[in-house]
Amino acid sequence: MSLPRKLMIDGEQTVETTRTHVKRLFLPFVVLLVVCVAAGFLIAQIGDKGDGKAGWVIVAIAAVLVVWGSLIPFLSWYLWTYTLTNKRIVEQKGILTRTGRVIPLSRINDVAYEKNLNDRILGCGTLIIHDASEQAGLELDDIPRVEAFHRTVTNLVFERHESQRNDESV
Repeated sequence: MSLPRKLMIDGEQTVETTRTHVKRLFLPFVVLLVVCVAAGFLIAQIGDKGDGKAGWVIVAIAAVLVVWGSLIPFLSWYLWTYTLTNKRIVEQKGILTRTGRVIPLSRINDVAYEKNLNDRILGCGTLIIHDASEQAGLELDDIPRVEAFHRTVTNLVFERHESQRNDESV
């Protein structure tokens, strides 16, 4: 899911789009598994007893738990994207209400990354971007292949700063 063309500036091109690492879906997957197994077990225990309403109550409760514990976290993960263009970094998130943050590459003055042991094993990390504003830096958590993304951002920032220096000297 890339940045829509209607949100792009003239001459802007998408360099890379990413979302958080799939490890964020581990707990929702466990919730899905536990709810389905528990619901299946309870329905099997009830069997043909009663008029069948208890089975439908279990299915309804399981459906609510699956939506709340698995589907909503999945949609939240899927719709939370980081897009790097040749002019800016755009963070977009939200299911019903979309929010975003934009940092122009020309305002970035520091790019760093952090990786703990789990991140190193799973091949992800946190990218921290500080810009020339009073807002806190943008932390892109659990970015897959964080070193490559860091390198790409850093190269684009250097190119942007270099072109600004060349424009000022002319």
